[in-house]
Amino acid sequence: MGSQGGIGQSKEFLDLVKSIGEARSKAEEDRIVLGEIETLKRRLVEPGIPKRKMKEYIIRLVYIEMLGHDASFGYIHAVKMTHDDSLFLKRTGYLAVTLFLNEDHDLIILIVNTIQKDLKSDNFLIVCAALNAVCKLINEETIPAVLPQVVELLGHQKEAVRKKAIMALHRFHQKSPSSVSHLVSNFRKRLCDNDPGVMGATLCPLLDLVNRDVSSFKDLVVSFVSILKQVAEHRLPKTYDYHQLPAPFIQIRLLKILGLLGSGDKQASEQMYMVVGDIFRKCDSSSNIGNAVLYQCVCCVSSIHPNPKLLESAADVIARFLKSDSHNLKYLGIDALGRLIKLSPEIAEQHQLAVIDCLEDPDDTLKRKTFELLHKMTKSSNVEVIVDRMIDYMISINDNHYKTDIVSRCVELAEQFAPSNQWFIQTMNRVFEHAGDLVNIKVAHNLMHLIAEGFGEDDDTEYTHLRSSAVDSYLRIIGAPKLPSVFLQVICWVLGEYGTADGKYSASYITGKLCDVAEAYSNDETVKAYAVTALMKIYACEMAAGRTVDILPECQTLIEELSASHSTDLQQRAYELQAVIALDAQTVENILPSDASSKEIEIDKNLPFLNDHVERAIEKGAQPYIPESERSGFSSASYLNSQDLHEVPPSHGLRFEAYELPKQPSVPLTTPPVSIGSSNELIPVPEPTYNRGTQAAVSLPSSSNAGPAEVKLRLDGVQKRWGRPTYSSSSASTSAAASQDTINGVTPPDGATTVTPAISKGRETTYEPTRKTQQAVEISPEKQKLAASLFGGSSKQERKSSLGGGHKTAAKPTGGHAAEAPAKKMAAPVQQPPPPDLLDLGEMTVATTGPLIDPFKQLEGLLDSVELASSTKNHVDVSAAKGPDAMAFYGDSATTVEQGGHHFSSIDDVDNLVSGLSSATTDASSGGGIPTSQLTTQNSKGPNLKDALQKDALVRQMGVNPSSQNPNLFKDLLG
Repeated sequence: MGSQGGIGQSKEFLDLVKSIGEARSKAEEDRIVLGEIETLKRRLVEPGIPKRKMKEYIIRLVYIEMLGHDASFGYIHAVKMTHDDSLFLKRTGYLAVTLFLNEDHDLIILIVNTIQKDLKSDNFLIVCAALNAVCKLINEETIPAVLPQVVELLGHQKEAVRKKAIMALHRFHQKSPSSVSHLVSNFRKRLCDNDPGVMGATLCPLLDLVNRDVSSFKDLVVSFVSILKQVAEHRLPKTYDYHQLPAPFIQIRLLKILGLLGSGDKQASEQMYMVVGDIFRKCDSSSNIGNAVLYQCVCCVSSIHPNPKLLESAADVIARFLKSDSHNLKYLGIDALGRLIKLSPEIAEQHQLAVIDCLEDPDDTLKRKTFELLHKMTKSSNVEVIVDRMIDYMISINDNHYKTDIVSRCVELAEQFAPSNQWFIQTMNRVFEHAGDLVNIKVAHNLMHLIAEGFGEDDDTEYTHLRSSAVDSYLRIIGAPKLPSVFLQVICWVLGEYGTADGKYSASYITGKLCDVAEAYSNDETVKAYAVTALMKIYACEMAAGRTVDILPECQTLIEELSASHSTDLQQRAYELQAVIALDAQTVENILPSDASSKEIEIDKNLPFLNDHVERAIEKGAQPYIPESERSGFSSASYLNSQDLHEVPPSHGLRFEAYELPKQPSVPLTTPPVSIGSSNELIPVPEPTYNRGTQAAVSLPSSSNAGPAEVKLRLDGVQKRWGRPTYSSSSASTSAAASQDTINGVTPPDGATTVTPAISKGRETTYEPTRKTQQAVEISPEKQKLAASLFGGSSKQERKSSLGGGHKTAAKPTGGHAAEAPAKKMAAPVQQPPPPDLLDLGEMTVATTGPLIDPFKQLEGLLDSVELASSTKNHVDVSAAKGPDAMAFYGDSATTVEQGGHHFSSIDDVDNLVSGLSSATTDASSGGGIPTSQLTTQNSKGPNLKDALQKDALVRQMGVNPSSQNPNLFKDLLG
């Protein structure tokens, strides 16, 4: 109707549309629609309705459904219209049916035959309409009815039919992958279709197939790269351009596929470097679709094997996104930065102020994305600032779902990077206090476990200090109103275990606090149970130590109250407490030993001490125990028949024995497995060319699918038994094959050394403030301090694999560097030069060799570290003086400095040697020779080349004169 402008429609229909559009309330609209429904119900049952009128009635039914009302009374008329020979009526019927029905509707069975007939029509428009209905209405059971016709249409002469046939097969794969598993070769053929639309439609099912099994499509990397290159070079017709960008949606799909195929595969990734670099250079970032392609390029670069030049291009794109005034582009920049930070952590430091601006942005979505980025870049030096920011944001929001997510992240970061035990306890207290009952109970149990076993320290003093800190903090918090139940459980447990351990607090004081908790939260049975158990532990500890137990009046009242409680659990705990108090000291010490909460208790599941009791019961006529595995099917019946049931004396209870089995035993029906033969077929896949191009042959792997038929039992003539549900016949179990997901990250092989390429300093892109910030020369001290807290310190990830080991390492750093024990010193690793890039066509970089320096002379103080640094700088400048090679854009070129028989790939490696020799000199002067292999890297005194370069780079980044600022501020920003 919209395309015809109302021509051909009756005045009555046009008045209906006009009246609904002019309705001033929902009630008035409903009144008009209900009146129209009554009118259509009356007219649809009239005999001899003209086809033109019936078409209008169907359209009016569609309009009623669009307004949210029920028009099911007219569904059958839409189904009948699909049988009409007229093209316009048939297409109208198919359109209405796809809008009215779902794939499980009862009327679907009436359309299957019509679809089968229309798929064989000579009119390609009718075939397209039938294929549209196939994508919407065919379910898993009816796929075999139309699958042969759809496969046959893949060779149709019309490109529109071939495209819709690919879409139908993709829909079949989504509903039932096994039904089209033998048709993978057809997707490979259509990838080389002469029509770009058919090729683009084929990329959708191929993307799903590659996501399921990457290894089976490694041979198509060359084909995908060739197609992407042709698209990027504008070799497709102009009709596929969108905002002057050649086929952007095809480019995005191809980049997704290449990112999957190049993940963890260096050889496949090297074939993609050239075309991805071309897209980085040619893509226009002035439109949204251009930015979408660039973002997908960044995602592809973060997935494939890393390349320095591509990482540099990706960093430039991220810088443009972050500098944009659009929140959407900033969101893309933060997300892309989170992907790229895994390969090159230094990139985040280049955009410190941009990240801080996004963290303080009023846009809630952008702020949450920034928190995800900070979670990925957390380390021991900035964990305090990041976790505090997360907790503050958690307090300010009301979304419980996102609160739960922030709680889990805060707990994870606190457990892995806690700088001290005191900070860990305080942080967990804030999380429990403000998150309420959103905290998972596993987090509370994990906290109690960590307090009981410590964080990996070998010193008992650390244990005592940790537990004392927890007791002190919980005694301060216990008086706060409306504490969450989970937090109160932790408090009661800690006070019961360690409340009187150090002697700082008396038993009367702790028990009084516990009684106050039980009285304040009288409606929470779990908290009261924890409180009573804590009281029992404290009294047991006092009795085992030989001290007199003085039960407070309020505690006695609580025990008497719980002894008469309706809860059997609370009653049992109260009676156990009274029984423990009445025992002697030695027995109490054996029952509740001190500080034994984390010790494992060995339990024999067979319970051998009950054997005598069981034998006596069987001798008295008790039934033997039937294992759970023998309680179903004929096994339980045969077991019961083997017993002498007639000798069992009658009992007053119900009898659950099965009836006697029929005389003729059941014969199992065995069906031989039916295997589906595999077809091996080599199909040449030419390179898709739209104007010109060559063809490339691609080998296809064989596909097979076989599965044995299920073996069933014939149960004819067997009377069903009735009794307990556990003794009923169970259905046969089926096993499902586990699917292995393909990880979409860069995973190096075992035993290989992953080399993280550093981005060239020459093209480093820094964050520039917005227009408002550019007007002000000075940056606010708050942002400078926050940047120093977030991005200071080492840039390496310090994730721990276990909870205990994580706190042991994270709890000891002091100042900016961690103090290491002499026994744990290790030799500083020497970085090996990266392997040469096969795509680097430029000249090879000549490695310069510096003068050899005797380390023993360095130890004796004959050569000063400042001279060595200056000497190293000269050699680096000589090698770096060479201009950039334009042909080596995709190479892994790196300047190598050879010093004393060792190889260094950057100035940082030379600094490591300088600081190592300087620290060795200090150790030698203090006495005790240390082997050369045991030298570690420590801070060196005097001027440092690395610090000077980093300060200079930061000054240029900030755009501020260093002489007008506090020099210590930039030192803090660098961490």
